[in-house]
Amino acid sequence: MKIAIIREQKVPSDSRVVLTPSQCADLIKVQGLDIVVQSSDVRSYGDDEYKALNVPIVNDVSDCDIMIGVKEVPVDALIEDKTYFFFSHTIKEQPYNRKLLKTVIDRNIRLIDYEVITGENGNRLIAFGVFAGMVGAHNGIWAYGQRTGQYSLPRLHTLKGYAEAIEIYKQTSLPPMRIALTGTGRVSTGAAQVLDDMGIEKVSPFDYVKGVGNGPVYTQLSSFFYARRKDGKVFDSVQDFYDNPKDYKSDFHHVIPCTDIMINGIYWDNDAPAFFTQEQMQQESWNISVIADVTCDIAPVSSIPSTLKASTIPNPIFGYNPESGEEVAPHGQGVVDMMTIDNLPNELPRDASEAFGQMFIEHVLPELTKKSSDLLERATIAQDGKLTSYFEYLTDYLASS
Repeated sequence: MKIAIIREQKVPSDSRVVLTPSQCADLIKVQGLDIVVQSSDVRSYGDDEYKALNVPIVNDVSDCDIMIGVKEVPVDALIEDKTYFFFSHTIKEQPYNRKLLKTVIDRNIRLIDYEVITGENGNRLIAFGVFAGMVGAHNGIWAYGQRTGQYSLPRLHTLKGYAEAIEIYKQTSLPPMRIALTGTGRVSTGAAQVLDDMGIEKVSPFDYVKGVGNGPVYTQLSSFFYARRKDGKVFDSVQDFYDNPKDYKSDFHHVIPCTDIMINGIYWDNDAPAFFTQEQMQQESWNISVIADVTCDIAPVSSIPSTLKASTIPNPIFGYNPESGEEVAPHGQGVVDMMTIDNLPNELPRDASEAFGQMFIEHVLPELTKKSSDLLERATIAQDGKLTSYFEYLTDYLASS
């Protein structure tokens, strides 16, 4: 079993890596694994850092069995008859990656997607979500400063790491602002950590809508506080909301008038209700001026109707005109500033890579040595030239043009 850490070739480039130099070196020396790293000039850890720890750097990985990357692999770079690990962004039937999945099947590739590596209880075991939430929250607060001119923060990708950001937060005085953070998982946990580190007061959802709190204030909303049953019955089970999202509609309108910044950190099901409509964004009660959409599902199939596209790290904000439903310049009157970067952890690439690598080593590597692994089987989208039984629902998606 020869493992290759492949270079990231998706555009825009991503500088994260699944295993850091020290992690690779330890696996080679202590566990005797055969690991090589494909040379890259965009990775946050340079080739020289791997070489310094005697980790082999190569250009050609065609002799390797297992290819480990982060983002989608360009179709032309996929090597037949290999096992690949990466985030494929196909399980929601994303049209822009249909060709990728078709090619995986045509080339007899075994595709294992990190997004569906779960334990027996269904919880994800490996993810960058915490870092996506951290960067998303920081960027949301940064964007509000850019819009109002009341304070300034550096972008995280210009810093050495999050430890430096914490020192900056201690020296930054934030004005009164009200922030609604949605979700209770990894993403929202990371976002809440940043808001706490910024010294922003956290209040309950009930106190938040009453206007409780002085200075900068935030609340964290579970589905109980932003959705309700269509049949009028009491919302008494968050699990039922996850299992039957079609039975619910949005109840977010209470939050809109008292919110300046929305940070969206949920995992959104296509059948779940959107938080609000374009028409609601046109009403006088609309008060939100900045939305940091970490979820970043692209409209019209999305939880946020103004997420028209994914923004980028170099150009993180675009404006949304609720009247026309079109993209405009940010910061204008009546314009909602949208932060929709879809590779947020790439702003803290070294921190994120180290944490992700630890999860990969703990949960995934031991499974690779087993003759049979239920964990990897559940996460295998395609194998032997076809979809696996867990992902047969993608058959029509693949067949469509």
